[in-house]
Amino acid sequence: MSKNKTSAQKRHEQSEVRRMRNRAVKSRCHTSAKKFLAALQQKDQNLAQEAYRALQSELDNAKRKGVIKSNACSRKKSRMAILLNKTFAAKTVAN
Repeated sequence: MSKNKTSAQKRHEQSEVRRMRNRAVKSRCHTSAKKFLAALQQKDQNLAQEAYRALQSELDNAKRKGVIKSNACSRKKSRMAILLNKTFAAKTVAN
């Protein structure tokens, strides 16, 4: 007798491969976000801008691969941009 896989077994294996791939992509996004937030905490504008560009790239990559939805990607980028701009906003002189 042959020992063929059922379609359910095959689908389960495929879903496991996809799950692990998606986890890796999401993990890279989370790591980039943590690096960006750490740069904001250090008040280093150049490092923060560099980290923000890297974060944007990772989020766009995750969106392109279908790991996160388009609106989620846009929302996260927008919120991080607001944080960046608030942190390094030009101080007005109150004289």
